[in-house]
Amino acid sequence: MQRLTSQILSYAEQLPDGTALSAKSLLHLGNRAAVDQALSRLSERGELIRAGRGIYMKAIKTRFGTRPLTVEQAVEAVAHQRGEVIVSNGAAAANALGLTTQVPVRSIYLTSGRSRTMNVGSQKVELKHVPRWQLSLAGRPAGVAVRALAWLGPERAEEALLNIRRKLPPEAFNELVAAAPQFPTWLARSVGKAAHG
Repeated sequence: MQRLTSQILSYAEQLPDGTALSAKSLLHLGNRAAVDQALSRLSERGELIRAGRGIYMKAIKTRFGTRPLTVEQAVEAVAHQRGEVIVSNGAAAANALGLTTQVPVRSIYLTSGRSRTMNVGSQKVELKHVPRWQLSLAGRPAGVAVRALAWLGPERAEEALLNIRRKLPPEAFNELVAAAPQFPTWLARSVGKAAHG
């Protein structure tokens, strides 16, 4: 077992910071039960950080010692490992666009996968499953606008779209308009009004 733990650790050391490990990706080193146990031991010793169920990441070493991953790094690693789309929630998106001064207190992300909670260090991160349209244009400024509008709802969407149109570059706003057919009727109508008057 000690040999397997050392093998996993040396494998992890070769990976860039923020790269996720899973038991399935380490089966070339040993059987599943042994790999799971070795990962658990490495996590208990602080060599690896458990980012989610079955997902571990190498602790980041600095000249001041090791530090845990940021929530964003852990979420990105989980998204990559599981093949999910994971994006910030609507409240964070609305705040980023200056549509609200509310700052989200809890770490909530929207996902194409199942709803669940994961621990990143001492912080709880909530992953909420949402309809596919809320995840459209992920990683793009227009996608931030989609999530902000979903959070604001039908009552405030039209007014918010006037601000969003001024804040987004024209190509990003055009992306939002082009994606409107996949949105719910209330949002598609509001985007159409903002685009065509």
